[in-house]
Amino acid sequence: MSAKSVLRGLFALAAAVDLLSLAVGFEPGHAVAKPLLMPLLAAWAARRDAPRLLVAALLCGWGGDALLLFDADAAFLAGMASFAAGHVCYLVLFLRVGRSRAGSLLLAPCYAVALITTVVLLMPGLPAQLRLPVAVYSTLLTAMACTAAARLGPVAGAGGALFLLSDTLIATGVAHWPQPPRPDLWIMLTYLAAQVLLVRGSLGEPRPTREQTDGRRAFAGPG
Repeated sequence: MSAKSVLRGLFALAAAVDLLSLAVGFEPGHAVAKPLLMPLLAAWAARRDAPRLLVAALLCGWGGDALLLFDADAAFLAGMASFAAGHVCYLVLFLRVGRSRAGSLLLAPCYAVALITTVVLLMPGLPAQLRLPVAVYSTLLTAMACTAAARLGPVAGAGGALFLLSDTLIATGVAHWPQPPRPDLWIMLTYLAAQVLLVRGSLGEPRPTREQTDGRRAFAGPG
């Protein structure tokens, strides 16, 4: 059995343990399984010769996952910052390896409307100290999701959309909106699907070769 198969199996096992623990309300299982998820996914991606930015984005997600296990405002803000760093890695990666696709110009206005609507609706219910960080983070997350769809296509685009949904569920909980049963289960389910789809979409894009990169630099000139 190859290392990639082992890592994929361990990730699937950790995901199953985490989601089942959330479904039955077994908090220790969630606390143990959640911090294992992104390192295992990052290790699997690395074995697939993933770009460093993809691995970095997943490890930033690991930092956010670990920090959000703590029930404190400082940990929430630090976790948000870690995820924001991951979105920056994703954005740079998508701009490097992706390409403009038909209809991509129509996506930006749609995502902008969704961002503005969500932020406006959430603001009244958020604590004052979280309003600006949530607005900035939401803008960065939306830009990542839009870029994933516009430059990598439907697989990564679905991942970006699910990441938006997952984090919106978190924000509605912070804003004291009515929640579905077992909200943490739905948050983790959509989050895990998002990260897997973003990885799949990123690995499906051909990476520029050294010759192509050197050719672009030569064409662009020294300035």
